[in-house]
Amino acid sequence: MAKAGESSFNDEIMESDIELEGEVVEPDNDLPQKMGDPSIDVSEEKRDQAQLYKKKGVDALSEGKLNEAIEHLTEAILLNPTSAILYATRAGVFIKMKKPNAATRDADAALQINPDSAKGYKSRGMAKAMLGKWEDAAHDLHVAAKLDFDEEISAELKKVEPNVHKIEEHKKKYERLRKERDMKKADTERKRKHAEEVSAASAVLKDGDVITIHSSNEFEAKLKAASACLGL
Repeated sequence: MAKAGESSFNDEIMESDIELEGEVVEPDNDLPQKMGDPSIDVSEEKRDQAQLYKKKGVDALSEGKLNEAIEHLTEAILLNPTSAILYATRAGVFIKMKKPNAATRDADAALQINPDSAKGYKSRGMAKAMLGKWEDAAHDLHVAAKLDFDEEISAELKKVEPNVHKIEEHKKKYERLRKERDMKKADTERKRKHAEEVSAASAVLKDGDVITIHSSNEFEAKLKAASACLGL
């Protein structure tokens, strides 16, 4: 049974919720979109056809026809699965459709082909923000900004960074509280052991008692008890 004043040391620290800003969407659980094989050889003819489908996709996007844009861009990707920009462009459409998981898959594919794809990092950062993964989002958006800064990235960072700051402060606060708790627990344990040693010394060492020592270990134990009793 815990003694008075000890329960706060032994109990787990219950973390409070953090009030964060920004819209978080439910993860999309659609079947994965069609992805090409980036290791295949692509002829010039197929590259040209892919560009035509890309243009159709971009035109559909500008008209707000998101599903149609996805269809055209998917055709482009199947024709030329070695193009990072095609995956990144389709990822951007999935962002507009509020499908962060699909956007992340495309962004990952783009970055696998081109690790310096600013659009890949941008799309993945925006997708992570939609899922409430603020620290991951901030990381990707900062990389995107270094590679190719634009106003959309800047606007997204202004929404993401305050949440990251709150999360970091929250972690620091509870890390400090846990350290304080552990230090108090250690101090309480030290005092408890000292009190037990003093109590043991009082029980076995009284004025006028004759102490029989049978071994060097027993001598050391009783000497220690005597020292504890005397506060040495």
